Amino acid sequence: MIKNIISGIKAYGGSFKLIGTLNLWPYFLVPIGISLITASIIGFAAWGLSDNIGGLISKIWFWEWGAETFRTISDILGAFIVIAIGLILYKHIVMALSAPFMSPVSEIIETHISGADHLHRDTSFSQQLWRGTRVNIRNLMMELLLTIPILLIGFIPIIGFISTILLFLVQSYYAGFGNMDYTLERHLKYKESVQFVKRHRGFAIGNGIVFMAMLLIPIVGIILVLPLSVTAASTVTVDLLWEKPTLKVVQPS
Repeated sequence: MIKNIISGIKAYGGSFKLIGTLNLWPYFLVPIGISLITASIIGFAAWGLSDNIGGLISKIWFWEWGAETFRTISDILGAFIVIAIGLILYKHIVMALSAPFMSPVSEIIETHISGADHLHRDTSFSQQLWRGTRVNIRNLMMELLLTIPILLIGFIPIIGFISTILLFLVQSYYAGFGNMDYTLERHLKYKESVQFVKRHRGFAIGNGIVFMAMLLIPIVGIILVLPLSVTAASTVTVDLLWEKPTLKVVQPS
């Protein structure tokens, strides 16, 4: 698992060069716009909601002593909850809406790496959008189910810090999942893709770790996160697909 996570991270190493070599930047213009708009909307919403959620949490403290301290802690927890849920929503909204633009990118990368003449499955813009939406709605539901108990762990003294680590890893996994599916869409059906990523979850986590870390960089991270993460995920996923002899992927000479 750890080895695969490291491999997923290392795949980012040649992303900038590959994007330049294949002249992929024009394909990322619309997804970058989607990313910036979505981040702005969620950011403003989070700013307004954090105090409200903090106020709700503070109501569980009925005593006067320590009330001010608990309110401060509640505001911090409220902000943490809003940021966590905001990142989840941002990730899946952007990935779903960007699917029709990212699928051609992954196809170009796969053609370049494999040497195949034609790899596309003849899916339309709307079909690619539906596939991306379906995958990300599924992942959103799964991620929220895991996030709620993880957030509750944060209230437990001493071990509460573990929730931050677990939350980051869960978000990383589903970010990597979405990036890998842009390539898997041409080869595997929806349920097969879910099983494929589960078998290679280390690579998904590795890809997602850098994805999530980049979002911590103001503006620049939001602009570059999709181009770099999708490029890295495509190269890794193509390598993994070559391990399946039943797939019609041209092996390198």
